[in-house]
Amino acid sequence: MTQQPDGFVYVQTNDADHNEVVVFARRAGGELERRNSYFTGGKGSGEPHLPSQSSVLVDDNRLFVTNAGSDDVTVFSIAGDRLEVLDRVASGGSAPRSVAVHAGHVYVLNTGSEPNITGFELERDRLVAIESTQPAGADPAQVAFSGDGRTLLVSDRADSIHAFSVDSDGRAQQQFTYQSSGATPYGFDLTRDGVLVVTEAAGAQAGKASASSYKLDGPAQLVPLSGPVGNTRSEVCWAAISKDGRTVFVTNFGDGTISTYAIGGDGSIELREAVAATTVYGKPGIRDEALSSDGEYLYALHADSGRVFGWRIGEGGKLDAVGSTNGLPLTAAGLAAT
Repeated sequence: MTQQPDGFVYVQTNDADHNEVVVFARRAGGELERRNSYFTGGKGSGEPHLPSQSSVLVDDNRLFVTNAGSDDVTVFSIAGDRLEVLDRVASGGSAPRSVAVHAGHVYVLNTGSEPNITGFELERDRLVAIESTQPAGADPAQVAFSGDGRTLLVSDRADSIHAFSVDSDGRAQQQFTYQSSGATPYGFDLTRDGVLVVTEAAGAQAGKASASSYKLDGPAQLVPLSGPVGNTRSEVCWAAISKDGRTVFVTNFGDGTISTYAIGGDGSIELREAVAATTVYGKPGIRDEALSSDGEYLYALHADSGRVFGWRIGEGGKLDAVGSTNGLPLTAAGLAAT
């Protein structure tokens, strides 16, 4: 009898003509096996190094994919390793590169000449616009909901973090803008109790990458806690917080490594390991990352080698390599896991 996968990893190809999602099955030991690929119906940008944290997102049995080249979003249903397109709608702007979902409310971050966030509701497997659009700064990278769904956050590489309160109908309200603790805020993740950890690429200065933490003190109310805390690496991009909320894993594009930070009970952070794991050491290209839904594995895309790497997460956030899989185009971007 064929062993059933423990979960799946989804990567978008970002192909400029026909964007696809490649599905990998996760085996009991964390290894990945390539299964099928599915057209989104849209187009990617066709460019390597798409700024794309949360450009692919799983919510329950739905997969959301932003198509940066055709300015739309595709919704798939998930049934094992099978995907089926449910809907594809205009994103409400240009160059959509990140999506956030909470309780049937969906926001897309459009990063083109006039960046914005645009809201939708998921109704009977269709995305329906809710006439909620807000400006999203000068150079935004990611959008995400807080755990309670009352705040939308946007990182802006122009050294800002934007926060929007969200009403009971899912509409984004007044924008509050906060100065970033460190330079070039990029990807971020949140704990269940509202601690926000943001990576900081420091204008791509060698060895100057860092991270900072903040606390949500009410809808759209952000309080700095600690940072910038350097990790001695370069061009840190994405962040993923462990299921217990005590470790944050950050990918360092500049040299293909992953660093870990410890998150204290008060939300402060400190560097745990500057190099907790490596992909292709010394070679730029590591970008998107995602945790498996059970919190036991971390996966990261090394775009410049077309490979997805995996690690088992041990006590204290220790990472134990479980191998890699290849065959992705060098334009690949966006990673989600179950």
